[in-house]
Amino acid sequence: MSLDTAMTTPRFGLESDLAVALDAARAGGIVAKSFFRGDFEVREKKPGDPVSDADIAVNQEIISVIRTSRPQDIIISEELPLPPQRINARRAWIIDPIDGTKSFIDGIAEFAISIALVCDQEPIAAAVYNPITDELFDAVKGGGTRLNGENATTSETAALPAVVLGTSKTELRQQLWSHLFPEVTLKQVDAIAYKLALVATGELDAVIALRPKSDWDIAAGDLLVREAGGLMTDASGTPHRYNDEDILHPNLVASGTLIHPTLLERLKPDHKRI
Repeated sequence: MSLDTAMTTPRFGLESDLAVALDAARAGGIVAKSFFRGDFEVREKKPGDPVSDADIAVNQEIISVIRTSRPQDIIISEELPLPPQRINARRAWIIDPIDGTKSFIDGIAEFAISIALVCDQEPIAAAVYNPITDELFDAVKGGGTRLNGENATTSETAALPAVVLGTSKTELRQQLWSHLFPEVTLKQVDAIAYKLALVATGELDAVIALRPKSDWDIAAGDLLVREAGGLMTDASGTPHRYNDEDILHPNLVASGTLIHPTLLERLKPDHKRI
């Protein structure tokens, strides 16, 4: 599908939207780098869910860039209350200023700024940026995925023993995958948006999340994976929708197209475990 036919928006409109996402990600990245491994306050929104001064400052910078260029659009952010008018809005920017806050706080460069523009509940432009490694992933609907300007594609891995599965420190500690996928290779990456971006480049073959994720965790990564030629669905094979009444998604499976059916089959409740 071409950029011209991907949406009713003209081609220059999609490219302009992507430019806003990229500008916002870069601006947020400058702020994030100024805090990284520095002294800043950390508090808990709820037990086990930290937020730092860096999250708030990056959030403010991203929103400032978006509102300057797209003042009419709704903004949904992890660090803001949900705007009540969002349900009736066709367009919404969905932001996680620092996905991987725990890693950021610990001075580990496994975090990312995640920005997606959603239209009619589907991502149409996305940027995911790790400012420490200077990896800038972007995608626009119908226009492919890029890493630092170079085209990116998902892997063609077709057999489970060859799969590199992105997993979190918590999942490793709990041995979450040892029963479901004993034959795969596990690679620890703790930020879901960053993991999805690595699926889009083929560095990871797959990412599976069996705990709920919010819109801001996965909307940008969803577009990156799909525009790189991969698939991202829930465990039943259904694509995700964003800015819906419920912004929580119970699970996800993201991978290249060849291995995706095998992953879904293994996740079925009635699948005979190895």
